[in-house]
Amino acid sequence: MSKSSSSTLLQNLIKLSEPLKESLSITPYTPPEANANISIKSKIQSLFPDPSITGPEIGTTIRDFALCCAALASALNSTTQHLSWIPNSISLYAISLFKEFANAYYDDLMHANCLMKVGEELELDLSGVVESEKKLVIELMPDILPLLKCNIKESAIDTSDEGDGVSAASARVPVAYAILAAYQFRWLFSQVDAPYIGKLCPLVIPCALTTLDHWSPAVKGQGMISFIYLAKNVNAAEIGGYTDVILDACCQNIACDDEIWHYVVEMSVLLVTLTQQSNPRSSWYEKLLNEMLNHLERQPRNKQRRTAWLTHIEPLFNGLGLILVAHFRCLFPLFFKWMHADDDETVLLVLERMITVVRLTWIRNSPYIERLVDELVTLYKDAALKVGRKDIRSLILQILTLIRMSRGSQFDASWVKYKDDPNLTALQLSSIEGNPPMVA
Repeated sequence: MSKSSSSTLLQNLIKLSEPLKESLSITPYTPPEANANISIKSKIQSLFPDPSITGPEIGTTIRDFALCCAALASALNSTTQHLSWIPNSISLYAISLFKEFANAYYDDLMHANCLMKVGEELELDLSGVVESEKKLVIELMPDILPLLKCNIKESAIDTSDEGDGVSAASARVPVAYAILAAYQFRWLFSQVDAPYIGKLCPLVIPCALTTLDHWSPAVKGQGMISFIYLAKNVNAAEIGGYTDVILDACCQNIACDDEIWHYVVEMSVLLVTLTQQSNPRSSWYEKLLNEMLNHLERQPRNKQRRTAWLTHIEPLFNGLGLILVAHFRCLFPLFFKWMHADDDETVLLVLERMITVVRLTWIRNSPYIERLVDELVTLYKDAALKVGRKDIRSLILQILTLIRMSRGSQFDASWVKYKDDPNLTALQLSSIEGNPPMVA
């Protein structure tokens, strides 16, 4: 970039960011009581362009402006106390300004070529990328991600610390800075989609793993969201040699806080099915499912955890297929508890997952058939008092039909005591009994 072009771009950036800087300066901010000496607002303000800077510093200035916009944009609808003070209007304004600057940046002929060198080794063909802001994020990643990774790691637990590792880590560097960096990383990362994000895995995965290693749920949560996005936008080959370390990080994070449990379940299911899809006997399937089931067994009445797990676990069940039989001993006791939960959401979810389990395994070699029929009949009767009774009873009928089709003689032996029950006349027994068994 020529000296005059650099100066013009710099002045444009300063002028462009001034209204945003002014809006942020008048935004009320009170540091959280636990971090009264830390000002995230000041930290973000320090990232705005300095009017006294000179041309040679423009690279650092653009990087900092991107980090400033990422911090403000990532606060959109945020619940963390460190960013929730930022109005949505400022977040949207930051997104708009970043796009406007990116357009100006790529108007320069020096940046107009389609081949972009990212870091020292990677060259990407961005001829198919229309959005200037996406190209700018890709170009800045080699400079930004190591910086964010360092900011996150500074307040992580040092395994050499004795005693309270969390306190020791917080004493070194306030965790608020790691939370800010994790939000910035998640926002920047999500600006790039397939097929380019897959090529950037060697850059983004180390930073994402650093967030999962952190002790703070707020930092971990942003890392989990990032991995969920990654799993939806790359293929297994692009993750490559990182597979085992990522899945191990998933296992290590199963016992996380309630507030991020739904993230860890979705992340783990997406990543294990993506990377192990052709191998249902993979040890990672077993490790992850066992970790989840053991955790749920300790808190079977935790509605937040069970509904999150039941919502996201379906792809893992499909990936395991018949191997699910090996997990019946842990699965069915939980199913039997949750079938009679007070909330309709849990009941419907567990019935839907039971349909999947029966369909995939034909519940072969199972000692649970008689108990399952008994529990379904009890639930059918109890459903009369539930708001979702129609949907619940429909799912029950589907499960009973599947059992009858797959284990005819065992089902008949269990069903005989209910054939003349006057409370089951609406169960449409003919729909069940009219289907001949498919498996002897």
